[in-house]
Amino acid sequence: MAVWETWRDAMDRALYGPDGFYRRGERPREHFRTSVHASPRFAAALARLLADVDAALGRPARLDLVDIGAGGGELLVNLLERVPADLARRVVPIAVEVAPRAAGVPARVEWRDEPPAHVTGLVIANEWLDNVPLDVVELTPAGPRTVLVEAGGGAERSGPEPSRDDLDWLDRWWPLRENGDRAEVGSPRCAAWSGVIERMDRGLAVAIDYAHHAGERPVYGTITGYRDGSTVPPIPDGSCDVTAHVALDACAVAGEQAGATAGVLTTQRAALRALGITGARPPLDLAHRDPRGYLAALSVAGEDAELTDPGGLGGFGWLAQSVGIALPSVLADLA
Repeated sequence: MAVWETWRDAMDRALYGPDGFYRRGERPREHFRTSVHASPRFAAALARLLADVDAALGRPARLDLVDIGAGGGELLVNLLERVPADLARRVVPIAVEVAPRAAGVPARVEWRDEPPAHVTGLVIANEWLDNVPLDVVELTPAGPRTVLVEAGGGAERSGPEPSRDDLDWLDRWWPLRENGDRAEVGSPRCAAWSGVIERMDRGLAVAIDYAHHAGERPVYGTITGYRDGSTVPPIPDGSCDVTAHVALDACAVAGEQAGATAGVLTTQRAALRALGITGARPPLDLAHRDPRGYLAALSVAGEDAELTDPGGLGGFGWLAQSVGIALPSVLADLA
C-alpha cells in the first residue's frame, strides 16, 4: 500500500531518518561536486575571510569556526592549514554534521549534530540550507494545494490546503499565478537560518547555496536528486540526496529579524573575486622563463575559473550577515 507524505516529511525521513541518506554517513564528495572539493583555493579564500573576522573581533583568545553541514570535514581541515599559526592556535573548529565523524579528521575538531548555543567567530553553511526539508505547493483550479509524494516511487498527488503561515510566506516570496505553477515553501530554511543568527554573540555567518530571488523563481520548482555524481529522480526513499534551491533573499530578511546588524547578498563569483580568487592566467612569457611555475600558475587559474564560473559554482548565492561587528570590507564593498 502506497504511503503518501508531504515533501517536507518525506525529505526529512529520506535524508535524516534512522537510515537516511546523510544519517548513515554518505559524504557529499561521493555524489556531487562542491566548491570544497573542486579546489583548496576555496578554503584559502575563506581563510582570508576568517582573518578579517578575527581582526574585527579584536583577535580574541578564542575564535569559533563553525562549519554547518560539514560532510567529511574537509573544509575545516583545509582552512586550518591556510591560516597563520597565531590564528590557528586560537581557532576552535566545530563541525556540525548528522553523519558519523569522518575518518582522518583531527582530534581538535569538535564533531556535533547541532550548532553551539553561542558563537563568537565565523559560521560557514556551504550547501546546507538546500537540504533543509520543505513543502511543495501547486496552484490548482481549486486553489493552492500541498503536494504529497509517494515515498517508494516518487509519484505525486494533490493534498490539503496549505497552512496560513505557508500561504503568507508564498504571498510575500513566491506567489503562484497560473494553474500548474509550483513553489517550494522556504519558511523552514528561513527558520533554520534565523537559528544560526540567534546563536551568534558576535561575528559573521555565511550561507552559500544554489539560490533564486523574488521575481525570478522557477515556475515548476527545483527539487532534484543526486547520486554517484549524477542527477537522478528525487525519490525520497533514502537512496539519493534530495535537494532544492534556496530563497536566500527571504533568509536574509529572516536573519535581520533574528538580530543580524549588517549583511550582503551576492554571488560566489563576486565574493571570491573580492577575496583574491581572480582566475587570471599567468603571462605567457613565464612559460619560457619558468615552465614548471607556469604550469602551476595555469592550474591555479583553472581552479579559480571553476570556482567563479557564473554558469556553475560561481553562480551560487552568498548570504553574509554579521552580528555585533561591521561586515568585512571585502564583502561590504559588494553591498
